[in-house]
Amino acid sequence: MCGILGIVGHNDVAAQLYDGLTVLQHRGQDAAGIATANGSKLRVHKGNGLVSDVFDENSMSLLEGRVGIAHCRYPTAGSEGSDEAQPFYVNSPFGIALAHNGNLINTDTLRREVFEQDRRNVNTESDSEVLLNVFAHELDATKALNPDAAFRAIEGVHRRCVGGFAVVATVLGLGLVAFRDPNGIRPLVLGKRNSGGQDEYAVASESVALDLLGFERVRDVRPGEGIVVTPRGELFTRQCAEPREHTPCIFEYVYFARPDSMMDEVSVHKARMRMGQKLGEKILRLRPDHDIDTVIPIPDTSRDAALEIANVIGVKYREGFIKNRYVGRTFIMPGQGERAKSVRRKLNPIPLEFRNRVVLLVDDSIVRGTTSKQIVQMARDAGARKVYLASAAPAVRYPNVYGIDMPSAEELVAHGRTDDEVEKLLGVDWLIYQDLSDLEEAVSGPKQRISHFDSSCFNGEYVTGIEPGYFERIQQLRSDEAKKTRRA
Repeated sequence: MCGILGIVGHNDVAAQLYDGLTVLQHRGQDAAGIATANGSKLRVHKGNGLVSDVFDENSMSLLEGRVGIAHCRYPTAGSEGSDEAQPFYVNSPFGIALAHNGNLINTDTLRREVFEQDRRNVNTESDSEVLLNVFAHELDATKALNPDAAFRAIEGVHRRCVGGFAVVATVLGLGLVAFRDPNGIRPLVLGKRNSGGQDEYAVASESVALDLLGFERVRDVRPGEGIVVTPRGELFTRQCAEPREHTPCIFEYVYFARPDSMMDEVSVHKARMRMGQKLGEKILRLRPDHDIDTVIPIPDTSRDAALEIANVIGVKYREGFIKNRYVGRTFIMPGQGERAKSVRRKLNPIPLEFRNRVVLLVDDSIVRGTTSKQIVQMARDAGARKVYLASAAPAVRYPNVYGIDMPSAEELVAHGRTDDEVEKLLGVDWLIYQDLSDLEEAVSGPKQRISHFDSSCFNGEYVTGIEPGYFERIQQLRSDEAKKTRRA
C-alpha cells in the first residue's frame, strides 16, 4: 500500500506536496519521493525512509514547478532497495514521472512485452516502473501531446494492465495525469480550490491530504476514469475503460485509511463505528451472559470499533495500552523478526486497567497473528484474569494481490485453521471474528453507496481473476523468508 498525491497550482507546489505526504505517511514508511515539472525541466528527489528523512531544505529548494506528484511507499513484492523509491522517470516521450499505488498481477507478461515489443528497458523489480513504460509507450504511439492523446494512452494501459492501481503522473508540456483501475480497487480522490480567482486541482489517495492543503473534495475519481489538468488549471476527464463492477478494497476501511478520510463517498470513521456495532451485536448473540469487565482497543485503528462494542454490550471502555508514536506500523514492518521486536517497543500496558479483570481486546484485524499473540501475553502479564480478543474484520485466510503486502497463505495465522485452532494458537480465552456480511454492510452503510467490495483476503474471490501459477510466484517474492534472503 502506498500514498500518492498530485497538484497543479499557480505557484511552486513542492512544499504542498511535502505537507500532503506527511498526512499520507501511514500508507507507507519505506520510501518517499517528489517530482515537479517546471517548463522543460522535470526534477525528482526520492529516497528510503520517512518523508522527514528524505527531504531537507536543499532538496526542497531544487523542486521548482507548478505541477508535481508525490509518493510514499511500502514494499509489496520485489526488492526493498532505494532504487524502488518513486516517482519513476522516463525521458521518452516528452519526459514522464509517475507514481503508483497498487499492484499489477500480470507484471511478468508486461515486462516481456515492454522489452520485446515496446523496446523499452525496465531497471527495477517494481511493477510501477513497468506500468510507467506501458503508459509511455502508449503515449508515444499517439504521436501527439494533448489531453486526448493522454486519454488514448490510458485506454492502452487499461487494455494491457490487470490489477489494482491508482496513478498520478506529470508529463512535460501537458501537465498532471491521473487514472484509476477499472474496478476502482485502489482509492483516488479529486479536489479543487480557488486561489486568487484561479482554479487549482489535486488528486490524492485519501481526502485528508486535500483537507490539509485547503482543497475541497469534489468527488472520487471514477473506476477506469482518466484525468488531465494542464498547467493553466484546465480540467479534462474521460472514461477510459469499459465500466465494470465497482469493487473498492474493503481492507482500506478496516485498517489502512485514516478515520478522518472520505473514500468512495464513505466516511472511514463511521464505517469503523458500524463495524463495532455489528460485532457487539454478535457478542450478545453468542454470549448474552458474558462476563466481560472492560473493552480495551489495540491502538490506533480499532478505537472507533471498540468504543461502539462497549456501548452495545454495556461495559466500560478503557485505554489500556500506551503507544510509542515513533515506531512504525508493525503490519508493514519488513520481516517477522522485526515485527516481533517492534511490538514491545510500540505498546506498553497500563496494569491498573487489566488487574483481576476479564478484558476484551479489540483489534482491526488479525493477519499473521504474531503481534496479537504478544499483546495477549502482555495483557496476561499485566494481571488480566481472562483475555478475550475481538477482530473487527473476518479471518484473513488468503493473500491480497492488489497492493497490500499480505504474505503467502502459509504465513497467515487463519489459513487452513479453524477459529478454535487460531484461538489456541494466540493464547486467548475466547476469539471472535466479524462476519464478512456484517463487515460489508458496515462499510456500505445505510445508504448502500457501494454494493460490492474486493474482499479477497477474506473470501478468496479475486475480482480480476488470477492466472495459473500466480500465487506460487508471489510466495517466492513476498514471504518473509524470501525478503530475508534478498536483504542478505
